Amino acid sequence: MAAARLGARTLLISSNLDTIGQMSCNPAIGGIAKGTVVREVDAFGGVMGRAADRATIQFRMLNRSKGPAVWAPRTQCDRVLYRRAVRSILEEQEGIEFLQGMVGGLLLRGDRVAGVRLTDGREFRAQAVVLTAGTFLRGRIHIGTTTKVAAGRAGDPAAVEIAEQLEALGLEGSRFKTGTPPRIDGRSVDYSRLERQDGDAAEFRFSHFARRSRPPQRPCWMAWAGEPVKEVIRRHLHESALYGGDISGRGPRYCPSIEDKVVRFPAAERHQVFLEPEGLDTTELYVNGLSTSLPIDVQVQYLQAVSGLERVRMTRPGYAIEYDYFPPQQLAAWLELKAIERLFFAGQINGTTGYEEAAGQGLLAGINAVRRIKGEEPIVLSRDSGYIGVLIDDLVTRGVDEPYRLFTSRAEFRLLLRQDNALKRLGPLADALGMLSSEETAVLHRRLEQEAALVQQAEQTSIAPDAANVVLRARTLPEISGPRRIAEVVRRPTVGLREVMSRVSHGMGDGFDEDAWMSAEIEIKYAGYLERERAAVRKLAEMAGFRLPHGLPYHDFGNLSTEARQKLERVQPESLAQAGRIPGISPSDLQNLVLEVLRRRRSVA
Repeated sequence: MAAARLGARTLLISSNLDTIGQMSCNPAIGGIAKGTVVREVDAFGGVMGRAADRATIQFRMLNRSKGPAVWAPRTQCDRVLYRRAVRSILEEQEGIEFLQGMVGGLLLRGDRVAGVRLTDGREFRAQAVVLTAGTFLRGRIHIGTTTKVAAGRAGDPAAVEIAEQLEALGLEGSRFKTGTPPRIDGRSVDYSRLERQDGDAAEFRFSHFARRSRPPQRPCWMAWAGEPVKEVIRRHLHESALYGGDISGRGPRYCPSIEDKVVRFPAAERHQVFLEPEGLDTTELYVNGLSTSLPIDVQVQYLQAVSGLERVRMTRPGYAIEYDYFPPQQLAAWLELKAIERLFFAGQINGTTGYEEAAGQGLLAGINAVRRIKGEEPIVLSRDSGYIGVLIDDLVTRGVDEPYRLFTSRAEFRLLLRQDNALKRLGPLADALGMLSSEETAVLHRRLEQEAALVQQAEQTSIAPDAANVVLRARTLPEISGPRRIAEVVRRPTVGLREVMSRVSHGMGDGFDEDAWMSAEIEIKYAGYLERERAAVRKLAEMAGFRLPHGLPYHDFGNLSTEARQKLERVQPESLAQAGRIPGISPSDLQNLVLEVLRRRRSVA
């Protein structure tokens, strides 16, 4: 989508066109940090937010108890509606063509990619290629220790030839694993023994630009895997593909299998299990929390050991999948391979996990593929501009030793990187790049004008004591004796901008976007904290401004530690700030690196 929006003739090749937009794992979009990424992707005109809005059958805003600055949107999606929405949105975009086939290899012209070759012999020339292979590269499904199937996911073949070619080209590769839980027939569940979880009533939308009516909403259900489940797992642990020694690749720490939970947390009395609806036209449920690589008969046993699932019927078994990825230090900061010009990697091939992380990488890879073709400078999002910037910088600078998942804790400037201000942060860049339509540009400008108007009104308008004290008394807060600026009153705990403003300026903000209200309130309420973070950003920008030329002979810099020389040589950081984020690079190494670069500059001059 990104490449086509920039005017490139774009060919999307998939081994099965019917599964474009297939939700391979859980039927959910968003969550902590991830929901912000979805909104960032949408700010560039991306697909994920629009598709999720069309498919939402339950919405929840996570972290509501912690205040709006850290709220995180998450939706349960109808799998079929989501897949249809993705395909429909792509087909509405001019410049995208579709082709079904398995890519077997890259066409190369020296150190530059020149296109792709399909396994059926067809060849397609291209000025740039973005490879988004998911878990398909030499993918192998494991169910127990006896069932092993070469597959990219259940029902789809693995991609073997392209993986072998990449390895033959000298790229460093490794193996990761991930898994999925069993699915069950909801008609066989005793819901009276489960805890019902309904979604929020709020009419939230991920997309800033498109407003579609929501499908009917559905509840989720919570159960517990207690001692009976743990006993089944312990008794059959030797039959697990992971613990039986069949899988050596590392899995995601923050989405462990039920076997991992039982082994790693023996003191835990029970583990949460969420039953999530797969869609509106099916009773099938996704059993979130029971990911596994155990044999099918054992999966049935432990499912039926869960309270409320004693008579449950399993519709699809869970499985583990092992696949190739390529450590992302082999990429430049704009996701182009250092060794092969105009070849870009995005998604799980870079060692990440999650739909949202893949979408963010795909967006930037598409943008930069077109910019490289045009001879323009690639776009690199900074860590203070978006979670996508944090994600990509972490990948190319730090690398991965387990499947990478975004968290708010990975960002230094979390208060600046909120879901409500994604359009404000990234919309102007998207507009400047030519990513937005004229209608979307109008939405962007209207949204920014609304927030500015609200902040200005709050900072410049006074509220009388009688009007303000009604709000303050309701919250048992100290009252005021004289007029105060609206902003001063709003900075008090639990006091909302809209409520205070309504007592002064009737009609102000009517029809304004909810994000404009939220962002304006946060900008006012947390003004001091935000300014501190922005000061830290300016300091970091000074370091980022000290550029490190490509190809520096780090091995010759004797003033640096051996570890620093090795890691700098491998990563080839673009700036001093990026060098400072490489694990093992000390402050003294950075200081000596500056001296070495300045010495080289003087010698060249």
